[in-house]
Amino acid sequence: MPKKFDVVIGNPPYQDDLIGDNETKSPPIYDKFMDAAFDVAEQAVLITPARFLSNAGQTPKAWNMKTLSDKHLRVAHFEADSSKIFPGPQIDGGVVVTHRDVSRILGPIGENAHAPSAIKSIADTVRAQTTESLSSIITEHPSSWNRMVFTDHPELSDRIPKSSGARLKTNTFERMAEVCWEDEPVDGHAYVRILGLLHRMRTARWIRADYLVTPPVTNMHKVILAAADGAAVKAGRVIGSPTTVGPNTGFTQTFLAVGMFESSAEANACAAYIKTKFTRALLSILKTTQHNSAMKWKYVPAQDFSANSDIDWTKPIPEIDQQLYAKYGLAAEEIAFIEDNVKPME
Repeated sequence: MPKKFDVVIGNPPYQDDLIGDNETKSPPIYDKFMDAAFDVAEQAVLITPARFLSNAGQTPKAWNMKTLSDKHLRVAHFEADSSKIFPGPQIDGGVVVTHRDVSRILGPIGENAHAPSAIKSIADTVRAQTTESLSSIITEHPSSWNRMVFTDHPELSDRIPKSSGARLKTNTFERMAEVCWEDEPVDGHAYVRILGLLHRMRTARWIRADYLVTPPVTNMHKVILAAADGAAVKAGRVIGSPTTVGPNTGFTQTFLAVGMFESSAEANACAAYIKTKFTRALLSILKTTQHNSAMKWKYVPAQDFSANSDIDWTKPIPEIDQQLYAKYGLAAEEIAFIEDNVKPME
């Protein structure tokens, strides 16, 4: 369509209900306003949430990539701490001022425009040696309910809205309490230990194996991480502490699992890797909000966690970091940036 305005300048509404920045309840609409501004104006200067810069949040992934590859669009200003721009509720991922000029080549923004140049340099150094990512061994999808549970317990059939699907949701232990046991029953049935939340507290419950459809990771050793950790982001830690668990342990959507290991030693090695400053520096490139997912680990390189690894995983975390710096040939200034800017994890 023909352009009707020379310039559009604005701070469009960020979400549908305009009552805070709760992604889980308020779908974003600022992307629609950005598209509309680009359609009607030669130039557009807009301030919006910055989550799309790391392909995060609820804006459509196709829209994120289209916007990041727009050769007429640039980042005029990025602020990770939204309170410096807007006092009040924190906007996860920060805010960004974008400038689009249809008459000039300004971009594209590309991936990771928000990341410090030192972090980009580290990612480039690592990816020059390997593109194998830890994301390839992450399981996001928890166990699901088998229809058999509703055959045996028809009174539970209305507990789960059809729109939510059969996966074990965050409130599983509350909605399905009659079949979620604190202690493993001795009744001749096989049970699976499921990790989840009860009244917002982490806990575990035992559920009959034939009431569940479980992913392969359930019967392996693995590392468990929170699928969302806002407190960790705000504290600059990126993620909460990893936990290792063994076979016959599943999880609700509250968690995700890293690895499918034959031994607890490998799982412990993986947990040590996750705790390193090296790993968390690279994770911070894409994990700019509380939400954790496999795609956020794209820039964290995969490792061999067996006894044959080129890294001695039995060493203290600071020494593992030094091994990783040497393995990937990080420059002194890159190492200094990580050491100075990433907090240690206990």
